[in-house]
Amino acid sequence: MRDTELTSVPDETARAWRWLVATARRTAEDGLVVGTSGNVSVRVGEDLVLVTPSGVPYDRLGPGHLVGVGLDGRRRLGTAEPTSELPLHLAVHRATGARAVVHTHAVHATAVSTLVDELPPVHYMTAALGGPVRVAPYAAYGTPELAGATLAALRDRTACLLRNHGTVAYGDDLDQALDRTAQLEWMCRLWLLASSLPGRSPTLLTPAQLDEAARRLRHYGRPAAAGDDAGPTPEG
Repeated sequence: MRDTELTSVPDETARAWRWLVATARRTAEDGLVVGTSGNVSVRVGEDLVLVTPSGVPYDRLGPGHLVGVGLDGRRRLGTAEPTSELPLHLAVHRATGARAVVHTHAVHATAVSTLVDELPPVHYMTAALGGPVRVAPYAAYGTPELAGATLAALRDRTACLLRNHGTVAYGDDLDQALDRTAQLEWMCRLWLLASSLPGRSPTLLTPAQLDEAARRLRHYGRPAAAGDDAGPTPEG
């Protein structure tokens, strides 16, 4: 598909679609999805949500696959079929004010979703997701039940696991949502590795330690203000 096909939509929408396509491809390149699994959405303005289409491999996504709906689910742009997880994406956008949502079938995160009701806090980056990551009860994909279970698991969090299914993370933009997805997958892999040694259990962080990490992370990447007691920012 030619990029010139985006000339019929506003520049902001065209830029958002290109960013969405690049993000979707990253999820495949980084091993977070396989085939046509997973989906991505991004909000444009107040009421337009661009989503990946159903059944299209990410390496084939182009301008001709542009799909846009309102927060009410009504089609605004494109002719392709929206992702089957559209109810989940719209529910997260409506309830959280998210600007971007990433859903994957990341293998370590999905494995953890079959074992526990909450990812144990094995690393301080747990605080970056709002606290210990919950596992939403299983529900069939594409259903209102899955959307509702996801919202409950996301309460005061920016990411969650879906039982026997995968991950959901949201953010202020696509980069942040993807970064949170990658952090969640990494922490799940860490916990699986740490808990795999027979007779040993990984040390977990306390609520007080997570609170301290949360305070420090609020200032990560920004100059410290006068009187700030956050201390040094994390590595990286």
